Amino acid sequence: MADFVSSSYTKLRDVINETSNDALPPVSSIVAATKSLPAFFSPMGLGEEATQAHLLSDICPGFNGPKTSANYYGFVTGGVFPIAEVADNIVTAFDQNVQVHLPNQSISTIVEGKALEMVVELLRLGKGWDGRTFTTGATGSNILGLACGREAVVKMRLEKVGEQAGPGELGLLAACSKAGIKNIQVLTTMGHSSLYKAASVVGLGRASVKEIPVSSQEPWRIDLDKLESELKLSDEGIVSIVALSAGEVNTGRFSTDGLSTMRKVRALCDRYGAWLHADGAFGLFARSLPATPEFQSLIDTAAGLELVDSLAGDCHKMLNVPYDCGVFITRSSSTLSLVFQNPNAAYLSSGPSDQPSPLNIGLENSRRFRALPVYAVLLAYGQYGLGDMFARQVRLARAVSEYLDSSDCYELLPSGQSSTNSDEQTKFSLTHIIVLFRAKNDAINEELVTNINATRKMYVSGTKWEGKPACRIAVSTWKVDVERDSELVKGVLEGVLNGTQ
Repeated sequence: MADFVSSSYTKLRDVINETSNDALPPVSSIVAATKSLPAFFSPMGLGEEATQAHLLSDICPGFNGPKTSANYYGFVTGGVFPIAEVADNIVTAFDQNVQVHLPNQSISTIVEGKALEMVVELLRLGKGWDGRTFTTGATGSNILGLACGREAVVKMRLEKVGEQAGPGELGLLAACSKAGIKNIQVLTTMGHSSLYKAASVVGLGRASVKEIPVSSQEPWRIDLDKLESELKLSDEGIVSIVALSAGEVNTGRFSTDGLSTMRKVRALCDRYGAWLHADGAFGLFARSLPATPEFQSLIDTAAGLELVDSLAGDCHKMLNVPYDCGVFITRSSSTLSLVFQNPNAAYLSSGPSDQPSPLNIGLENSRRFRALPVYAVLLAYGQYGLGDMFARQVRLARAVSEYLDSSDCYELLPSGQSSTNSDEQTKFSLTHIIVLFRAKNDAINEELVTNINATRKMYVSGTKWEGKPACRIAVSTWKVDVERDSELVKGVLEGVLNGTQ
């Protein structure tokens, strides 16, 4: 068996090395892979050798290119650092059970604890983040954030009427009834779709999510006056969770513009008993950019996130580890355990320990050892190596933005974003990893995303901005080469317009 697995890895490496570096496979490869699927489930089975050949020869050529291409700019998928792939193979090979912290039986949860500690250091968050765990991704992390927020804001009101239990114990309806709470709202700006899903999952409902932007021109920025007005509704039995977008999906812009604004948001939340959560899936690692003038505007914008109650992040985006891997961090480990503890299960007990068992602070009881690739990447590259990668990603996004801004045929979005400063060094200082644009000719925009992706050389995702179609380039792979990739993007975009692509 060991020889079979070893030879399979070798053959897989050969397949990957022979794979095109294009962002998307040829349509013919997807068609062939589809036709290779069995017409029915054979009760006898093919056997391992034949199945291996089918997977490598038929199925693999039909996969797209986040792993193999530097020009996959659609979903923020990142890539996979080689060391992360090695670690992930180890995870599969040893198949650790990381639900219970059993330090005398396996080092796995100890490694997980160290990896989470290193993530906090990479993000320059400081002390006090004693509640932390890995999740499946930002969706899972946002669910944890809203669940903790729900627990905290309701329990705060329950304690005023002498009730010590919270909704995790009493149930949401009973807890709200005892606390005199009519509704729990989630206040945000341009919240990611996963935030709405999280609100549904934790029983608040998608309709509880309320957008409070400062204007239609800057819909990502939170309006502090509106925020205070909404938070004041606590006097009427409507309590709040504030969910900041630390890099919204279309533009990468932040709900707040720096430390001063964050302090004001924090003060309002404290005054009115609101939980402060931030979804940092797209922007959290701006805090890890090199502390140089080139990136100071982004670092300043991301300042203050250390003041929130909880943070959601994605490691399989910017840290370039395999899917799936998110991270959730909170200042209140007690709230986390109140929601997610496994009571009355003696066989799951780890005994006295400073480190909680993962199954008592997260959604899953059964979970993959997703911490190991994160640990490997952090150990291999450190703050400086990862900072250099983040820097290259930003530089590419800015180079593409500069091209689009000067183009006669394309429009960089949001409109007028680069006109605030004519200095080329600071013109795109708030551009992080996402570039939003459209053609100036509206007729072209209906098929622009399709035509770009049809080249198979790069992949973009389609979205809407101000009600019209738009294209989105999201840079997240470790394979970024600024000069090479900016020329490829420019060539594809120009070729699509003149019909040479």
